[in-house]
Amino acid sequence: MKNFLILIITVLLVSGLTFVMMRAQSASLSKQPFVNKEKPQSLEQDMPATKHVDTIVLGEGCFWGAEKRLEALEGVIDAEVGYADGRGHEPTYAEITKAKHKSNPDNYAEVVKVTFNPQQISLETIIKDYFESHDPTQLNRQGNDVGTQYRSTILTNSPEQEKVANRLKDEFQELMTKAGYGKIVTVIKPLDKFHPAEEYHQDYLFKNPNGYCPDFSTGVTFDGKPESESIDNSALLTGKQIVIVDSQDYCPYCEKFKKDVANDYQGTIPMAFRYASQLEGLEVKTPTWATPTILFLENGKESLGYQGYLSAKEFYKALGYFKLGDSEAFNVAFQKSTDGRFCKQYEIFKDTPDGVFVDKLSGQPLFDTRDRFNSGTGWLSFTKPVNGSVTYHEDNSFGMQRIELRSASTGIHLGHVFDDGPNGKKRYCINATVLEFVPRAEL
Repeated sequence: MKNFLILIITVLLVSGLTFVMMRAQSASLSKQPFVNKEKPQSLEQDMPATKHVDTIVLGEGCFWGAEKRLEALEGVIDAEVGYADGRGHEPTYAEITKAKHKSNPDNYAEVVKVTFNPQQISLETIIKDYFESHDPTQLNRQGNDVGTQYRSTILTNSPEQEKVANRLKDEFQELMTKAGYGKIVTVIKPLDKFHPAEEYHQDYLFKNPNGYCPDFSTGVTFDGKPESESIDNSALLTGKQIVIVDSQDYCPYCEKFKKDVANDYQGTIPMAFRYASQLEGLEVKTPTWATPTILFLENGKESLGYQGYLSAKEFYKALGYFKLGDSEAFNVAFQKSTDGRFCKQYEIFKDTPDGVFVDKLSGQPLFDTRDRFNSGTGWLSFTKPVNGSVTYHEDNSFGMQRIELRSASTGIHLGHVFDDGPNGKKRYCINATVLEFVPRAEL
């Protein structure tokens, strides 16, 4: 009996101790933070990180060209045009361009808000590009754009930005003075508020494919070297020449002109590209602050000049005036005239050696001598054109129903196509005066 009681007491003691230990463990666990194993904490959302983005607001005249140039810099995230540093009236294009605000010191300036990654491009690089890309000595103007809205200004967001801008302004002043320029009038101050411009102004140069990029750069650079190397223009002083004034920065109109015209041009009048600072020795009348500017020169003197983008049709008509003048060839090409039968040019071209006839303006191949035949009509005749070289158009003039041929590259009138060629083939009846001949060995 005594042993039985001892056993019961022992069991009760062990059970009590176990209960106490379990309560203690439970209390300890209740103090542990709750961890949801099914939904782990998001490091991406909750971990702090530094965003490498900064902004600077720059005014350097018309904001269209500046926007595209700045946006093209590697490390620039975005460039947005707008208005800043004004008061007393609405910050809208319609308001700031009113005549009453032309000399108003409280007018808003046309500016570009540049958002950039300082890890990829420094503020110093952007401001250097800014000073090099316009004339900061011009007060309230850039080129033909005159008024307080076109003032040169840097609007900062911190004392550090202001310090960098002032230092670079002082450095550039020394370089400008050495180059013969006056005092830099760029105003550097803290940004009050940036007002985005109307939507139609944003990316304006891309939305309006026919025009020009303003280029007011002085040629002075921070590295002390001219933006363009001196160049020999002696070849441009003899005979007829075409000079395209190109941009040293990104200009969508220049790129479009190259794509639509210059890259395929093979005409006999040489075409050369120059920057505005590379026209030494040439007598140029047309202002060269717009790119592209197309100049037609004869013996180094400008005969014709056009500011801004020209389509292929516009360019070749201008080239037609320049190259052909008041001639039968011009009338045929642009007035849809017709060569006289057995004209002088026909007699020259009817028996040429093996080769290709090309467009007199663009130099693009049109007809091959291997497809030529003598139709007895007094006009050059071919059984087919070079593939893709001509376009076909309905012609009901003079009470006749004919198919007119035009050059695909220039749009000039070539002749007509008929169904009475040899062996059931077509007869392409072509005016000789709008063609030039290239021997096959020279192709």
